[in-house]
Amino acid sequence: MGKLARTRIKGVKIGHAQDADALTGVTVIAFEGGATASLDARGSSPGTRETELLRPGKTVERVHAIVLSGGSAYGLDAAGGVMKYLEERGIGVAVGDVRVPIVPQAIIFDLGIGNPGVRPDFKMGYQACQSLSEQFELGNYGAGCGATVGKIMGPQNSMKSGIGYHEMNFENGLQVGALICVNAVGDVFDETGIIAGALNPDGGFADTAGIILGGVDAREFMNGNTTIGCVITNAKLDKALCQKVSEVAHNGLAQSISPIHTSMDGDLIFTAATGEIQCSIDQVCIAAQTAVRNAVISAVKNASSAGGIRSCMDISGADA
Repeated sequence: MGKLARTRIKGVKIGHAQDADALTGVTVIAFEGGATASLDARGSSPGTRETELLRPGKTVERVHAIVLSGGSAYGLDAAGGVMKYLEERGIGVAVGDVRVPIVPQAIIFDLGIGNPGVRPDFKMGYQACQSLSEQFELGNYGAGCGATVGKIMGPQNSMKSGIGYHEMNFENGLQVGALICVNAVGDVFDETGIIAGALNPDGGFADTAGIILGGVDAREFMNGNTTIGCVITNAKLDKALCQKVSEVAHNGLAQSISPIHTSMDGDLIFTAATGEIQCSIDQVCIAAQTAVRNAVISAVKNASSAGGIRSCMDISGADA
């Protein structure tokens, strides 16, 4: 078992399921009583399900779970298993005698690592729900099982990433957490510099942004990327404000990944609000971008080597 994180946001549970041999998986964020949610997609290649209804002005106001998964577009099947799990428990929008759970999803491309013939599916989505808890693993779990970063020197010179979490709790009762699956073209950095990314043949960091700025067209090595995640808060927000939080939260990606939002990324951040407390939208936004930044760093520092891909721990012995 990897390092554990815990959410203290009331009514929120997180669960993972993965195939550690095939290197792919699913992460589910479930909301007791539902949550108001929206999103902002900045990357050019997003893969999603049930996201259009999150736009302000659309009829549905609350979601019951959000799914992050590997498997590229194939992995979108996982949301069906989540819907089944919730339906069995009477959770969803009432339509006559039927309950229809609202379960938006975003995916990463992880078919270049492990076994590409194995993808998250209905069964794996259901299994992730069976592990729902306030406590959950970081690193090579769930959607982060097959995540990597730093693709510009080819997959053999990328580094292992994963899923990370950071939560902030304030004196006025506001809680803001960020759960991020990091599968970026670019390199991940903290205050010391690059900590995970594309490697030179000698094992040093290649500096992805510098290579692109030098005029190298390396798009052939940059297929299959995307950083996805969810900001979770107990603030009272409508869908328009959730969208605003997601927009600002992308600053946290820019503060930890370089380059970000490339033509080969599908970067997307959901925001889900459980509506417990009233507070300043600016407080939520500032907390969200900080939580996202720290969650990205958490994702790479808690990842371990897999599929012949080295991790941050191999290079620095880092722990987060």
